[in-house]
Amino acid sequence: MINQPRNRFNEAFTEEKYQAFVQDLDTSYNHKITFRIAETPVFIPQKLTEKLIEASNQIIDFICQPDFKEITKNAVPAHLNVPNEDEHTLFLALDYAVCADENGELTPQLIEMQGFPSLFGYQDFVANKFREHFDIPQNYTHLGSNLTSQSYRERMKNVILGGYNAENVVLLEIEPEKQNTAIDFYVSKDFFDVSAICISKVMLEDNKLFYLNNGVKTRINRIYNRVIFDELVQRTDLNLSFDLTQNVEVEWAGHPNWFFRISKYTMPFIQSQYVPHCDFLDKIVDIPQDLENYVLKPLFSFSGAGVKFHVTESDILEVPADQKHNFMLQKKVKYHPVVPDPEGELVKTEIRLLYVWEKGERRPKLFINLVRLSRGEMIGVKYNKNKTWVGGTCGFFEK
Repeated sequence: MINQPRNRFNEAFTEEKYQAFVQDLDTSYNHKITFRIAETPVFIPQKLTEKLIEASNQIIDFICQPDFKEITKNAVPAHLNVPNEDEHTLFLALDYAVCADENGELTPQLIEMQGFPSLFGYQDFVANKFREHFDIPQNYTHLGSNLTSQSYRERMKNVILGGYNAENVVLLEIEPEKQNTAIDFYVSKDFFDVSAICISKVMLEDNKLFYLNNGVKTRINRIYNRVIFDELVQRTDLNLSFDLTQNVEVEWAGHPNWFFRISKYTMPFIQSQYVPHCDFLDKIVDIPQDLENYVLKPLFSFSGAGVKFHVTESDILEVPADQKHNFMLQKKVKYHPVVPDPEGELVKTEIRLLYVWEKGERRPKLFINLVRLSRGEMIGVKYNKNKTWVGGTCGFFEK
């Protein structure tokens, strides 16, 4: 992805510009961002964009099948099943590694998928800040579906509020102010008019939910859910009056069950050149002899927790028999470094396409994206400590 915008960006880049950019991000909402912000966006050429869209359409075709719920009926753990599930997911995140095929052409490979909202507020915010501080060509956009930032924010606001007054819709998290993604909650309040509250602040009365809005007890009609069950079950210190699995009178902007239905659990069912071969651990009869070419993943962990990148036979054998169905053995993908830093060293790239399935639409539509850069073996933070030109950023698609 060494193209004209990339060359122009790198030639004009200075550390002073980057520091001014980060300072602007940190002061816009009076919140210092706790994750690393990459020095650069990624300029995605049209040919790769077309492949990303093709890959996503194949995956969405599968999700749109009439029997998708039947196929994924065992995905939701019985003790974590939330009542009143809707017909389809509201949000869809598709994570792709940028790789190269046998001819050296760039191609995406699916790493993970989530029926769960990502940083919908922050990503529009950071993309526009890149435009303010750096030279981003007008024929490149961070948005899909012919959206502008104004129309994007309006449609996201409609999707989240669902026709209710803003005070009756909350963004639900676990201690949102302490989350690494807290910046997204401040932006979401600004752009989408939805306030973040901790699940411990929700009050349950007569099968209805309430919270204190500036000291006034206020009904919660709709929840923009950002609570991850994986984190919630570990937080035994929280004093809760409301359990997510209770049958209460509330609507969901992102029903929690879709976090399980559309996840790593779904990947073994999808046949596509853009999805690496993978299988549930309990379905594997013979352990592959070339385990160096595989990665072992728990199905429902978050942010890479529990992933075994260097898999051994003992790692597989140590998984209890009654837990094997909760693990997946996936063929490794080989990231192809494509983003050059100013010294010419190439950095690995992962692109997350963020889709929204609006009410009345036949399929989800691409709204925005998120990109992460890495010099390490994997994309995660622990593989990129004390490195530059790594971290979170956005992609600009060539129009």
